[in-house]
Amino acid sequence: MSRTGAPRPEPVTATGLRVAIIASRWHTTVMNGLLDGALRACKDSSTAEPEVIGVPGSFELPVAARAAIDAGFEAVVALGVVVRGDTPHFDYVCRGATDQLARIAVDTGVPIGFGLLTCDTEEQALARAGLPDSTEDKGYEAAAAAIEVAGTVARLAPRS
Repeated sequence: MSRTGAPRPEPVTATGLRVAIIASRWHTTVMNGLLDGALRACKDSSTAEPEVIGVPGSFELPVAARAAIDAGFEAVVALGVVVRGDTPHFDYVCRGATDQLARIAVDTGVPIGFGLLTCDTEEQALARAGLPDSTEDKGYEAAAAAIEVAGTVARLAPRS
């Protein structure tokens, strides 16, 4: 895993920004770390209280993200974990969720923070989960990115 050149997420002030955090229920320990990181990023940026929406798994992240956008949320954070197994299921879930989250973000113009861990092992997921022994905090990073881009999108919006 290379962290060379990775930007350090800096909180931006986003007072009142409506954020939805869509969180898968698989891999509870990792997900708790990701969710804690995302909530911390929202607090650091002074967003409105984020709404946490649980979904069964990572494949369900896109449809819930789209529903949150349709409900008026200005930024979405998609959190999930897929650990490679012995079948091609990993590839289908990762590709489907990734492609659809990107499509929804581009089609709607609403940023979606990508906090979907696609790891070969449980150890890799734990290293990225933002837990006390983790080397990375992907939940925080995903939320900080979505919040920052929401500000950029608002700044670039045509003036009426």
